Amino acid sequence: MKNKETRRICFACDLKDDQNLINEYKKHHSPGAVWREVISSIKESGIVDMQIFCVENRLFMIIEVDNSFDADLKTENDAKNPMVQEWEKLMWKYQQSIPGSPRGLKWVEMEMIFELP
Repeated sequence: MKNKETRRICFACDLKDDQNLINEYKKHHSPGAVWREVISSIKESGIVDMQIFCVENRLFMIIEVDNSFDADLKTENDAKNPMVQEWEKLMWKYQQSIPGSPRGLKWVEMEMIFELP
């Protein structure tokens, strides 16, 4: 059953095609490894759930957001948060833009093309 008070947004991102870097990236996202300041920033923005999946070097992220979520405000707040900026700088070691996406954009919002009726 879908929650009418939240909505899902899905994103894709690529990792550099290097198994050692992929393994390091996964380690950074293992339980308890993501910095608490980053977790706080995510939760404070109105993201109520987040999952990241990986196949080969492709990442797929699902976020569930409540009505308070504003992507532009999150971007603005993250730009002012030194710990989030440090985390993002570290993640660029592993991540790369999907071919055809705007330069510097890591996570690209995906278009929903099917929903079970």
